[in-house]
Amino acid sequence: MSLAVGVDAGGTSTRAWVVDAAGHVVGTGTAGGANPNSHPPESAAKAMTEAISTAMASSDPSEVRAWVIGMAGRSKLTDPAIAAVFEREWDALGFEHVRRPTLVSDAVAAFVSATAEPDGTVLVAGTGSIAGRIRAREMVSTVGGYGWLLGDEGSGFWLGRQAVRVALDVLAGQRPPSRLADAVLRQAGVDRRSGGDSDAAFRLITAVNAEAPVNLARYAPLVSAAHAEGDAAAVAIVDEAATLLTETALAARDEGETTPVVLVGSVLGPTSPVGERVRTALRAATSAPVLGSDNGALGAAWLAALDAFGPDAPRPTPGTVD
Repeated sequence: MSLAVGVDAGGTSTRAWVVDAAGHVVGTGTAGGANPNSHPPESAAKAMTEAISTAMASSDPSEVRAWVIGMAGRSKLTDPAIAAVFEREWDALGFEHVRRPTLVSDAVAAFVSATAEPDGTVLVAGTGSIAGRIRAREMVSTVGGYGWLLGDEGSGFWLGRQAVRVALDVLAGQRPPSRLADAVLRQAGVDRRSGGDSDAAFRLITAVNAEAPVNLARYAPLVSAAHAEGDAAAVAIVDEAATLLTETALAARDEGETTPVVLVGSVLGPTSPVGERVRTALRAATSAPVLGSDNGALGAAWLAALDAFGPDAPRPTPGTVD
């Protein structure tokens, strides 16, 4: 039996799938975060091999003919010191026919997991945001993705920053009272009754600046919660985020293009008000199907299968797990 292995190496968790030439999923494994952008290289590499080893528990490593890893910021592995850490772990897997994986972006793996079409667009909005033009299951160009300082419009970071700014405007008397502002102050541990609004504003700024800027994303869920309560400030933020993300996705497409758009990330999830508006807007702007993805391991596994078994390799599905 020949096998292919796909890995979704996330910052929080890692999933691995092992598939055969018939498209059957013969093993799966999970572990902690395996992205060296989020974790020390040693622990990230061990998490990756843990997920793969669990998935390979009932299989012979010598039967692996291809493996693909989907990872955000995969360029980190171009650092020789970090690559050496991962390569030591990979050597222990015993994949004698293909000792090194093919690395793809997590966005590509997510796109492939959602559709059998080779071309289309992927829009990612989690902590950050980016859109990619997909051709022949490869990302050929991107729009956005400049990071929190220069971009990430509509992302979790952007939503969180907007929420904090609403709270500061309320404290400055430039906005009416807001459920969103109250929620931000509670989460930041700032009591506006102690020292007055001006003092509360300084304490909120201090609390936010004490953390890494990207941690502003932790305030993003407050926008969704306040939106559900009809808070005007939250509604305005959601509408603007949806507009920005829709524009980002459309900028990655050719005029009149009808290929699928795949949405990835917590901001675009099925219960997110931003995701709901983006789906509605994209369907109005294009006749293309708008799909969601939450299984990068499936996409990585199929990419590996196509490499190992050829262009007719069947697309694995969750229902084929043995």
